[in-house]
Amino acid sequence: MSVEKKVPEVRFEEFSGEWEEKPFGACFVNIPNNTLSRADLNYKTGLAKNIHYGDVLIKFGEVLDASSEPLPFITNNDVANKLKHAALRNGDIIIADAAEDSIVGKCTELFNIDEQLILSGLHTIAVRPALPFASKYLGYYLNSSSYHDQLLSLMQGTKVLSISKTALQNTNVRFPRSSEEQAQIGNYFQKIDTLLNQHQQKHDKLSNIKKAMLEKMFPKPGDKIPEIRFKGFSEDWENKGITDISKVFIGLVTTMTTSYRSHGVLLIRNSDIKSNGFEFSANQIYLDQKFADENSSRKLMLGDIVTVHTGDVGTSAVVTEKEEGSIGFATIISRPNKNIVDSNYLNVFLNTDFHKNFALNVSTGDGRANYNLKDFYKLNVPLPVVAEQKNIGLFFQKLDILINRHQQQITKLNNIKQAFLSKMFV
Repeated sequence: MSVEKKVPEVRFEEFSGEWEEKPFGACFVNIPNNTLSRADLNYKTGLAKNIHYGDVLIKFGEVLDASSEPLPFITNNDVANKLKHAALRNGDIIIADAAEDSIVGKCTELFNIDEQLILSGLHTIAVRPALPFASKYLGYYLNSSSYHDQLLSLMQGTKVLSISKTALQNTNVRFPRSSEEQAQIGNYFQKIDTLLNQHQQKHDKLSNIKKAMLEKMFPKPGDKIPEIRFKGFSEDWENKGITDISKVFIGLVTTMTTSYRSHGVLLIRNSDIKSNGFEFSANQIYLDQKFADENSSRKLMLGDIVTVHTGDVGTSAVVTEKEEGSIGFATIISRPNKNIVDSNYLNVFLNTDFHKNFALNVSTGDGRANYNLKDFYKLNVPLPVVAEQKNIGLFFQKLDILINRHQQQITKLNNIKQAFLSKMFV
């Protein structure tokens, strides 16, 4: 019978040898926590800061830089004084002991505490390493599947899952003997997190700019000019009905699933439509070529705009060369009269809050909204001259390209991180 070697699948080349394995109780000692709720905390002032389990689950990553992450204060200083004996130190681990799903047990490792008084709060288990570990190693290891999978059989509850201090004693901790190897692992993942945060911040900043410009570059109800516009344009905008500026029709509606294929003519569903363009999943459906040809009147042309009919109603995307010739399934299609309206401009307008709120207000259905074609016909579109439309459409197109680039980097880095979290630990 072969014995499993305790070595990771991926490792820094200068290190070798098996990793150590010790019981959780041999690696950590418990630190008292408190049961203060959100109502007992504030973000303005106080003697001590407090870590709430909800922040561990949702807000904090595997490691927590206490010098830069805003943490809530305990409002009552007398309470904080009584709890200061449980002050946290660099390297301490805060574990969320309750959650609505198997994320329970997610934790964060603290560093850069300096002179701050920080305490472990409601529904947390705080532990301090009893052995010397390199900074940040434990934060990433304890959140990896290598360790967290041990918790799955130990979780209790139905609607809310929990993990106990006693249950944690039934887990084992694995680590390289070399503190230098531990440090390199922790630093590697922190570098990925730093890049992720940079791209996320740029993504969020650009998304906020887009949201602000969508509000300011279209006239408010009753106005004839927007708050912000490109130089060289001064004419009043006018309103035209959607059917006056484009041909509007519903996408293919069929129950003939026998015509579905794994290849052929692309079928665009409501779930494939996003405000930055189309996003197709791995299980994308295609139509039999013969069936698609029989419904050729539904085939999409370059510049057509496809709008969500059911679900996230109103969300729209413009057809590019990649989607040309495909067929929309139960979607609303607008084919702009290009002498009157620019496709990119119309797509931008259809993704404004004004149109989405209009779509929601007129939609029917319980639980899942349905945007009916007869209601879409009632839509009025604010229009500047075509040249100004093209400038507006191009402006938001460029913004979307930048936003998408950062989103692609975020997705790529997250995939790299998850892959190595599963391969760099035993």
